[in-house]
Amino acid sequence: MKPSDQRTTKNNTEVEFFTEYGEANRYKVFEIIGKGSYGIVCSAMDTHTGERVAIKRINDIFEHVSDATRILREVKLLRLLRHPDIVEIKHIMLPPSPRDFKDIFVVFELMESDLHEVIKANDDLTPEHYQFFLYQLLRALKYIHTANVFHRDLKPKNILANADCKLKICDFGLARVAFQDTPTTIFWTDYVATRWYRAPELCGSFFSKYTPAIDIWSIGCIFAEILTGKPLFPGKSVVHQLELITDVLGTPHPDVVGRVRNEKARRYLSSMPKKSPVNFTQKFPNANPLAVRLLEKLLAFDPKDRPSAEEALADPYFRNLAKVEREPSAQPISKLEFEFERQRVTKDDIRKLIYREVSLLFLVLFTLLSFSSHYSGRSPIADLGIPSSKAKGVSRWNRSFEFLVSKCCGPIQETICSS
Repeated sequence: MKPSDQRTTKNNTEVEFFTEYGEANRYKVFEIIGKGSYGIVCSAMDTHTGERVAIKRINDIFEHVSDATRILREVKLLRLLRHPDIVEIKHIMLPPSPRDFKDIFVVFELMESDLHEVIKANDDLTPEHYQFFLYQLLRALKYIHTANVFHRDLKPKNILANADCKLKICDFGLARVAFQDTPTTIFWTDYVATRWYRAPELCGSFFSKYTPAIDIWSIGCIFAEILTGKPLFPGKSVVHQLELITDVLGTPHPDVVGRVRNEKARRYLSSMPKKSPVNFTQKFPNANPLAVRLLEKLLAFDPKDRPSAEEALADPYFRNLAKVEREPSAQPISKLEFEFERQRVTKDDIRKLIYREVSLLFLVLFTLLSFSSHYSGRSPIADLGIPSSKAKGVSRWNRSFEFLVSKCCGPIQETICSS
């Protein structure tokens, strides 16, 4: 995962808990690279593969049901969404007991920094960098949105980066899956994403149905920040946010205001002083004109005027870079995966669901390793750090779930979560 600003030297007491789980001794811990309310992140080496990884320990996950639900959601989505531009879970350490575990250890690929730090440093970035950054983000969004997932919290700190300019989207804790027969408003009652990158329709409950365009807006804000080195709309409140947006885009057309479902928001927009949109070419004078033209589309006030990720990838700005037809799409996620979102769940319910999700991911990774090991001659049991005493049990589980794993996005939860 991404290094935090709160870097610190390795503390033996803090590192000790990485060895609580029996299989954790396969990792050689180097240093603590991040701390937060969730717990701690260490850089480490997987001694079985020689790969550098990041190990995230999430503390006391059942203290609040809402936090545990967010963790379950993120682990599920990172199992289901496997794409080169999305951070990859390498492993989750299987808790020793399904009944009384409090912490979980998630092993991710190790990235060197995040886009926030890259923008802040702004070392020798060129127009080609800007183009490649946006291309990767839109390519990831095409995949995410074809799975009917809305990320909802895209910002520079949630985009990991390496020195080779590789970007990967992370932090799916606020993401939601859209199902056609589910009232859309269910998804947005807890919306707390970072204000600066929040689409205008989320600032005032403007429209009756939210769409993937909320993520497209966030990408537009991020791209503008890449171009200039500073946030485009650093609002101090929701009202200030809308003022900054309309300072650039102008006040919305009366037809757009007329479609706003929230009467208070509609009155507010109608009462705003009339403003004309700024000239984007003048606001971004040093940028590629094609980049500016695409940016203006991404930042359309009305969500229906924003392009989809796939449409944006087909923009002339990427003429020599993107081949849209080759960019992968995802299968829509089964509703059964997220039945827990529609039910009132207790801590014990979430504990069981997280344990089962960790077990399933464990088996998915085991199956993937089995395929690669067939050609490499390595043992997938050794790669996953499974004690030999448990190998037969894992093989039995693997056979039981093989048909589910092969379908990836099939109706998994109904089968594994029945009591």
